[in-house]
Amino acid sequence: MDVIIIGAGPGGIAAGKRLRDAGIQSFVILEQAPGIGGTWWHNIYPGCRCDVPSHLYSFSFAMKRDWTEPYASQPEIQQYLEACAETFDLMRHIRLDHRVVAARWLEARARWQVETADGALFCSDILISAVGMFNMPAYPPLPGLETFEGPVMHSARWRPEIPLAGRRISVIGSAASAVQLVPPIAEVAGHLDVYQRTPNYVSARQNSFAPGERERLMRDPEAARQERQRIWDWLEAVAPLDNPEIMADMRRACLANLQQVADPTLRRQLTPAYPFGAKRGLVSSDWYPTFNRQNVSLITTPIRHVGPHHITTASGDVRETDLIVLATGFETTRFLSSIPVTGRDNLRLDQAWQGGAKAYLGIAVSGFPNLFMIYGPNTNNGSIIAQIESQVDYIVRKIDFMIRNGLKWIEVRQSALAAYNRALQDAISTMAVWQHGISDYYRAPSGLIVTQWPFTMARYREETRREDAQAFIASHTAAGSQATTCP
Repeated sequence: MDVIIIGAGPGGIAAGKRLRDAGIQSFVILEQAPGIGGTWWHNIYPGCRCDVPSHLYSFSFAMKRDWTEPYASQPEIQQYLEACAETFDLMRHIRLDHRVVAARWLEARARWQVETADGALFCSDILISAVGMFNMPAYPPLPGLETFEGPVMHSARWRPEIPLAGRRISVIGSAASAVQLVPPIAEVAGHLDVYQRTPNYVSARQNSFAPGERERLMRDPEAARQERQRIWDWLEAVAPLDNPEIMADMRRACLANLQQVADPTLRRQLTPAYPFGAKRGLVSSDWYPTFNRQNVSLITTPIRHVGPHHITTASGDVRETDLIVLATGFETTRFLSSIPVTGRDNLRLDQAWQGGAKAYLGIAVSGFPNLFMIYGPNTNNGSIIAQIESQVDYIVRKIDFMIRNGLKWIEVRQSALAAYNRALQDAISTMAVWQHGISDYYRAPSGLIVTQWPFTMARYREETRREDAQAFIASHTAAGSQATTCP
C-alpha cells in the first residue's frame, strides 16, 4: 500500500519508522517546514523547552540517555528528532517545504489525493495526519493591532533577526510559551510589559542534574531505564487529576514557588483563583523571580486598543511599546481540520466537527475512510511521545490488517465513534477540575473538551491494543464507478 504522512515531527517520524519495520516502504512524509521536528522546528523563541522531564521525552525504540538538562531545550529536542530521521533512513521519504493545503477522498478509486502549496498532487491508499495540536498559531483579535508600526511576532513564528536589547517590549499572554520566553527577554529589554488574562499554576523546574547524575545515566542503560520509569510513574499518578492528596501537594508546590515574588500585590495578581488542574500546569524556575526586576511590569487590565506605538488598557492606561510578542499559543482544538480535508459525499472534516472534534480513539473518523490521525482529539496527557507510540502501533496494525485481507478501504462505524465519545465525555464530566470553564486550551467553541485524555497513558495503551474489528466496516473494492485522474 501507498501511504502519505502529513508532518515530519515526532508523529511523522514514529509512523515512518514503524511502517518500515512492518515492511511498508512506499510512503512519503510531507513537511511544510524546511527542516525536521514539527513544533520543535518552528518554536525557536528564547527559552523554549519541554515541560515533560527529558528521559521520558524520547521514543522507546530510540531512548536518549545523554540529555544535557532534566527538561530538554528546543535545540536538543530538534536535533534528537533529526537524528532519528537519519538513523531510521527516513530522509529519503521526507519532502521538506511541502505544505499540504488540501486532501480529498477519491471515492471511485478508494484513494486519497493530497495537494501541496505549489500545486503538486500526491495520491495514496492511506493518509496519516501527524499535524497534531500545535500546528496553527492562535492570533488574538486585538483592536487596532494592524495599525501598530513596530514589529509584531507570534512566539511560534519567532523572528530571531529582530533586536530585543534595550527596547520596550510587550508580551501578550502569560501561559506556556510566555513562562519560558519572558525571563530571557527581561534580561535584555529596556522595559517589558507582560499582559496577563488569567494567572497560572507554575511549579519549580529542576535546572540541572545532580553532580555525576548525567554521566551515570549516560553510562548505565538500566539506570536510564529506571529514571524513565520513575518519571512515567509520577506522570501516571498526576495525570488523572483525581487524587486529592497529590492535587493538594501540587498546588502547595506551585504556591511555594510563587513566594519568590517579593511584592505582595504582584503575588496576589499571579495567584490562580481556581483549582490546580483546571488549566495546564506549567514548569519554570525563573518565571516568578522575573517579576522582581525593575524593568518588568505585570498588566492585568484587559487591552482596549493597540495604536501605532502604544497599547491602551481598559482603564485608560497608555503604555508605549516598540515590539509586540504574541505568546497566545495555538488553535489546539482544530487538529487536522486546519487543512481542508474532504471525505465521502463531499463531507468536510471541519463540518463533521462543527460541535467539536471527535474521533474514535482520537485516530479515526466516520466518513473518512483510510484516514488515521496521530495526536488527534482527546489524546493529550502525560508524555505525548508515549501516546504517539500507542497511536502509531494501532495504525500500522490496521494497515497490516488491510494488506493481509486484501481490503481497499476501512472506516470506523458511526455507532462505534458515537459510543466511544459518549463514554469519553461521561468520564470527562466527572473530573471536577475541568468543569470550571477556565481553559480555552481544552475546549472547542461549543464548550466541549476535545484535547484531553482523562485517564493514564497505560490505559490509552491498553485501549489501542484491544481487538476492535467490529468497530469498522471495510471493502475489497472501491465504492465508486467513475475513474478519477490521479498521478
